[in-house]
Amino acid sequence: MAYIQLNQVTKRFGNVSAVDKLDLQIEKGECVAMLGPSGCGKTTTLRMVAGFEDLDDGDIRVGERLLSSKREKFYLPPEQRNFGMVFQAFAVWPHMSVFENVAFPLRIRKLPAAEIASRTEEALKHTNLLAVASGSPDDLSGGGKQRVALARALAIRPDVMLLDEPLSSLDPHFREEMRFEIKDLQRRFGFSILYVTHDQSEAMALSDRILVMRAGVVQQIGTPIGVYANPSNRFVFEFIGLSCFLPAGLTPSGMQIAGATLPWPGNVEPPAALMLAGRGLLAARPTEIDFVSEGGVRCEVVNKSYLGETIDYRVQVGKTELRVQKTRRVPGPSIGDHLGLNFTRPHWYPVDEPA
Repeated sequence: MAYIQLNQVTKRFGNVSAVDKLDLQIEKGECVAMLGPSGCGKTTTLRMVAGFEDLDDGDIRVGERLLSSKREKFYLPPEQRNFGMVFQAFAVWPHMSVFENVAFPLRIRKLPAAEIASRTEEALKHTNLLAVASGSPDDLSGGGKQRVALARALAIRPDVMLLDEPLSSLDPHFREEMRFEIKDLQRRFGFSILYVTHDQSEAMALSDRILVMRAGVVQQIGTPIGVYANPSNRFVFEFIGLSCFLPAGLTPSGMQIAGATLPWPGNVEPPAALMLAGRGLLAARPTEIDFVSEGGVRCEVVNKSYLGETIDYRVQVGKTELRVQKTRRVPGPSIGDHLGLNFTRPHWYPVDEPA
C-alpha cells in the first residue's frame, strides 16, 4: 500500500473546483513533483496535505494515519502531522542566529535541551551550515537562507517533506546547486517529497514521478522521461519542454499547409481518425527535427541564434514558423537556405484539441 494516499480529494472555492477528485499515491522515499500553470490547483493540493486547507470531499492518509476526511468529519491540525515545509519565501528570522532558526520548531515542541542541540546540529551538518551556526541568516546568500529553511524542516525529522516553489527566488547557479542538495537529503533521510513547481527542468531533475495538472484536473502522472516522451494530450506536450505545431489539411496524397502543398514526407503518418477528419496538428520537439537536403517538409531558414552548445533555427513552412535545435558541433544551414525537415518523433493531435 502507498505511503501517502489522496483519494478523490476535492476543494472548491465558491463555484470553482480548484482541485477535482484527485487520486494520488506516493511511496515511502519517493519524490513526486506537481507541475502546472498558475491556478491549476497544485499549491491548493499541497496546502490540503499540509492541513492548511480542509477538504470538500475525499480523504488524505499517510501510512496508517488518517489526516483529513470530509466523510468521516475528521481533520488533524498541521502541527500534529509531522511534516517539514519549505516555501518560496525563505521565512528565516533575522533576529535569531542560524542555530536558533533551526532549533525554533523543536523548542515549540518543548523537547529536552540536549535533544534540541543534537537534532539542530545534525540538521546544520547535513545542510553545510555548521560553520555559520552562530551567525545571522541575513549574512547568508539566497541559497544559504534556503538551506536554513531546509535544515529547520529536517530538524523535526519529518515523515513527509512538502516543498512549495522553494527555489524560484534563487539565481540559476544556486537553483541548480540546491536541486542536488535536496535530492541528496531525500536519499540520506528517506522521507517522501511532494514538490510543487512551475519549473519543468526542476521537476524533471528532482522527481521520481511528475503529476501534470490543469484547472484542478490531473492530465498525466508518470516518470519524467515517460511524460516528456509520451505526453497524454496536446496540453502536456506543449507544457513540458519546447514544442512546435504545424496545422495541416490531410489528403491521401499529402499535407496542405497554409502557404504550401506538400507530398507526404517519410516518417510522417497521421492517425486514421485524423485522416478521416481531413486535418490535424503535427507536433514535434525542436530537438527531434532534422534538416535533410532532399525530401522532407520543405522550409526556408529565416533566423538562427547561438545558445551555447545549441543553435536555435527559425524555419518557415508555408505561413507557419517552426523551431529546430541542433548541436553547434555539426555544420548547419544558413539564413535563406531552402531544404527539408524530417520529423524523427512526430506526434499528432486534433486541430481543435485544447492547448
